[in-house]
Parts: sequence; structure tokens; C-alpha cells
Amino acid sequence: MNKRLIGSMLLALMLAACSTKPVKTAPAPTEDKSPSASQAAPAAKDDSASTAGMAGADASANPLKDPNNILSKRSIYFDYDKDEVKSEFRPLIEAHAKYLQAHPEAKMFLQGNADERGAREYNLSLGQRRAVSVKKVLNLLGVQDKQIETVSFGEERAHAGCRDDSCYAQDRRVDVVYENE
Repeated sequence: MNKRLIGSMLLALMLAACSTKPVKTAPAPTEDKSPSASQAAPAAKDDSASTAGMAGADASANPLKDPNNILSKRSIYFDYDKDEVKSEFRPLIEAHAKYLQAHPEAKMFLQGNADERGAREYNLSLGQRRAVSVKKVLNLLGVQDKQIETVSFGEERAHAGCRDDSCYAQDRRVDVVYENE
């Protein structure tokens, strides 16, 4: 009798240890996520200078929504099975770092993603490592830790049914989403 009770308790403890806690999610970005669009981003420019001469009230009020501003680019793409930030995305990350430093009340979510190849757990881990890699670069550029939250969606936001490398390349990314946006 004691053996069954102890066995049941051990099983319950093991199952409780394997449970996952819910992850806070931010709204999904709505901009173009194709690698070619992000790679064609202009060189980093000061966000206040880029909006100073604009005629639109919304664009000058919020550089994050100005399609001509580098801050409107929100995806950082990665090579297959890698979490190192490519040098071509450095200007984009630097622009977001400058914005966060100029707006200490702003908070961003870095949403790590992976393509559907690999186990679910591995892809969640890879997405988290990618988000943390971008966070480390932002921290090195002077952004406060409290302004950045990382989350991984793994393969959950992958293109369904896509089986070619162009789709997979779009799924290997970190999306930048600002709070209250």
C-alpha cells in the first residue's frame, strides 16, 4: 500500500515539474516580414532627424509608424539553425536602441521564431536564443534591461504548409513589437 502511495506521489510530482507556465504575448507585428524587405532597409538614421521634415502629423508624432523610418522595420532574420545576429541587421538594432534610450518609458517585446523543421521543444529553445541574442546586442548598446522582454513562439507562427527555403527563411526571425502599439 505504501509503495503505491509513494509511486502515485512521485508521478504527480514529475507531472507537475513538467508543466509549462503561460507566456505573456504581445500582439503580432503586421508589417512585411520578407527578408528582402528587411535587407533593403536604409542605413540607420537618427529617428528625430528622419521625422523632422515629414508633412504627416502621424509620422512626425510617432517614428515607429513612419514607413520611411528604419524603426518601422521590425524583423531580424537568422541563418538556418543559428542564433547569431547578422551584421546586416546591426543598423536596424542600433536605430531601435537609440529610440529606446531616447524614450526610457518605452518597452519592447522580442519575439523569437523558428521554422517548422526540428522538434517543437528545440524550436522553442532556438526562438528564445534568437530573442536573447538581439536583447544582448541592445544591452551592449546601452538599452536598459527593464525595457526589453523576450518570448519564443518557436514554430507556432511559421507559414503553414510551406516546404521551401524562401518560406523557412521568413520564419527564422525575431520580431520587434513595442508595448501599447
